[in-house]
Amino acid sequence: MPDKAFFGFFDRKPRWSLSLRGWLCFMGLLAGLVALVFFRIHPFLSVTHRVDANILVVEGWVHDSVIRAAATEFTNGSYHRVFTTGGPVHGAGAYINDFNTSASVGADLLKAAGLPSNVIQMVPCRVKDRDRTFSAAIALRDWLKTNQVAVRRVNVVSEGVHARRSRMLFREALGPDISVGIISFPDEEYPAARWWRYSAGVKETVSEGAAYLYTRLFFHPN
Repeated sequence: MPDKAFFGFFDRKPRWSLSLRGWLCFMGLLAGLVALVFFRIHPFLSVTHRVDANILVVEGWVHDSVIRAAATEFTNGSYHRVFTTGGPVHGAGAYINDFNTSASVGADLLKAAGLPSNVIQMVPCRVKDRDRTFSAAIALRDWLKTNQVAVRRVNVVSEGVHARRSRMLFREALGPDISVGIISFPDEEYPAARWWRYSAGVKETVSEGAAYLYTRLFFHPN
């Protein structure tokens, strides 16, 4: 057969392609990668890694069960103070006052869980829609600076698959001089070991996985 056709506009060249064995190996590797991500994504996102800290930070938006677990963490640990963070209770709603924030709600729930009010400090944030976790961490950083509170290490309490992104954003906001640990308590809406069998588990895991990738790759705060 000729190597050229249609007045030289087309060339005929040999090419390599996957054989049946090659396609089977490729599909096997792809299936293994999907299985690895499927079974490891939840424990990866819901990470717990404590540091030796006497300051506990609780994200105020978490469920009541996580608030109670945070109170137990404070009581059983070597903590001296607990800070609650968060913006307006309704994320898309306008800021009204400091007592209409997740930080205030979280502080009240910690008191109801048995912690004395003198160890609790709410640190409200006024950001109402985007970058709420980072903005809450920035509000904490600014409060520490304004009140001249020297902190070297903190443990942040978060919920379920939100934990890894929370640690990353708190590290970014607080800076290299403060070591950030993370404690993830389970989401009460589904069992972590079978998250894929519950709509809430699928929704939270998939959306938080996408949010983590976005934050890791594209989030560049000023």
